[in-house]
Order: sequence, then C-alpha cells, then structure tokens
Amino acid sequence: MMKAKISLLKEKIEQLTVANAEELEQARIKYLSKKGEITALFEEFKSVPNADKRLVGQLLNELKDIAQTKIHSLRKSFTVTRGVDTDFDLTRTAEPIPVGTRHPVSQVQNEIIEIFSRIGFVIAEGPEIEDDWNVFGALNFPPEHPARDMQDTFFIEKNPDVLLRTHTSSVQTRVMTTQKPPIRVLCPGRVYRNEAISYRAHCFFHQIEGLYIDRNVSFADLKQVLLYFAKEMFGGETQIRLRPSYFPFTEPSAEMDISCNLCGGQGCQFCKHTGWVEILGCGMVDPDVLRNCGIDPEIYSGFAFGLGIERITNLKFQVKDLRMFSENDLRFLEQFVSV
Repeated sequence: MMKAKISLLKEKIEQLTVANAEELEQARIKYLSKKGEITALFEEFKSVPNADKRLVGQLLNELKDIAQTKIHSLRKSFTVTRGVDTDFDLTRTAEPIPVGTRHPVSQVQNEIIEIFSRIGFVIAEGPEIEDDWNVFGALNFPPEHPARDMQDTFFIEKNPDVLLRTHTSSVQTRVMTTQKPPIRVLCPGRVYRNEAISYRAHCFFHQIEGLYIDRNVSFADLKQVLLYFAKEMFGGETQIRLRPSYFPFTEPSAEMDISCNLCGGQGCQFCKHTGWVEILGCGMVDPDVLRNCGIDPEIYSGFAFGLGIERITNLKFQVKDLRMFSENDLRFLEQFVSV
C-alpha cells in the first residue's frame, strides 16, 4: 500500500507543470511543506513493518529528492525566462572584492608539513606559555645556561618557572612524556626570544621541529630524511652537508647546509661565496633526554631536527628583511597573491 502511494505521487511530480511562480509555490507547499503530502508519507512510514522499512525508506528519500529537483528546475526556468541569472548574487557589493592569500610564512610552513607528512610525520602542538621543565629542564639545559637568563628569554611576571617558549622542542618533551614509541611528530609553532629587532632577527618567529623515536634509529636515518626534505623543498639537484655542532638535547649534533639554490653551489653574495647555506640543526636525541621523559634509552633511540620557517621563506622568496613578515604591509603581502 505504501509503495503504491509513493509510486503514484512520484508520477504526479514528474509530470508536474506550472504556468507561473504562484502555481509553483502552491506546488511546493503541496508536496514539500511541513503539512505536505511527502511529509505525510514520512509520518506514515513509522507504521511500516520492520521488514519493509529499508526499501520504503529508500523510496521515500528518492521521492523527496525528485520533488526538490523538480521544484528547483521549474523555478530556474521562470527566472531564466525573465532574463535573470540565478547564479548572480544581487546582494553583492558593486565594488570589486580583492582576493586574499595565505601569508608567505604560512605557505612555506604548509609546504614543509606536506613534505614530511608523505613519510609518516604527524602534527603535534603545545602551549606557547610553558614551564621551565618542558623548555629547558627535560632537554638537558643546565641551571647556568645563558638561555635561562632574562636577557635571552621572556619570563611571565618575573616567574622563573613560567615563560614564553624559546623553541618548539617543548612540544617534543610533552609528546615523549605522554606517548609511547614509536613516535614520529612534526611540531610547528611560534617561539619567542628576547632579541633586538633588526632585518636579521626578531623577538618572535616560527619554528618547525621533527622528532622520530623507535628501535634501532640511527644517524643514517636522520641524514636520509633530511636529504629527502631538501630535494623536495629546493629541487632534485640540491645537495646537503652536515657539520658537527652542539645542542644540549642531542648527541651527536650537527648543522645542516644545502647547496645554494641561487648560484647552484658556485658561490654568490647570498651564500657568502661558499656555495652553501645553513638551514637547520639536528642530531640524535640524547639518552638523558629520553630518560627524563620516561623512555628507556637502552631500548629506543631517535633523532630530532629543527628549522626556522622564516629562514626557509627567505631562501624560497629572497626576502631580505625579516621584519616584513610581521608588519602587515599590503604592498609586501600582495606580491604573494598568485603564489
């Protein structure tokens, strides 16, 4: 009985014709309003035996879609007949609306994230207002380390235990203390350092750091990951080199350079005629850091790396003044509309 009603109503709707907009509105009310015939069928559907509910439900939904499509097509035919384009928004302002774009730093950050996501890295985030343990203590910074001084770090209300994070490594410590290996995360975010603002430095900037911890992770794994990133970011001809360095939370540690993408490694003013440009720091996670975060260094090992997003943006777009990224100058930002 229910199927027959649906079939009959479907035939009526498919053959529906109207002469004007008033008749169309009456048809809409008749079939699709709260008191319409289709709504009445949905009410009647409650009494359909359970064995038939699936089929009848599909037929009812199909009927409603047919009715909505029919009403819409008839309405569109009336407006087109009167010479009105229904796709044109009559409430839109007559003035042209400028098209915005993502900030160049956001563009580069998203590109970096996309590259590392292809090899299994996932995003991890943490607070910008942090405690001393996550920023310094867990990462092997000794009490007398210069980074703990107020001339290098912004402390909250002169509280030595609450500060604005100086690196996104604090996110890594939070991940290591709350998750069990294997861990493979990427930590983007804004960081703060008490530095004089100039064309080369700012009191805040953006970092993105990576962390990978598992069994039998080696420095060779780190090198291969960074080589992959460099080639994906700067082109297949890009070469890298690793120079020994020091960080409290990695051992061994290294700085990574890439062959200058402006001169192809031949030497120019940008790379100071060396053919190489430094882009990040990296190293194997110090066993003490793993131990501080509750991970057994006898079972697990890992590597970490970190780079400044503004630094990579400079290499990509040749922006010589870091202050341009935070001054909201439309003359500067509009250059990236088509990027």
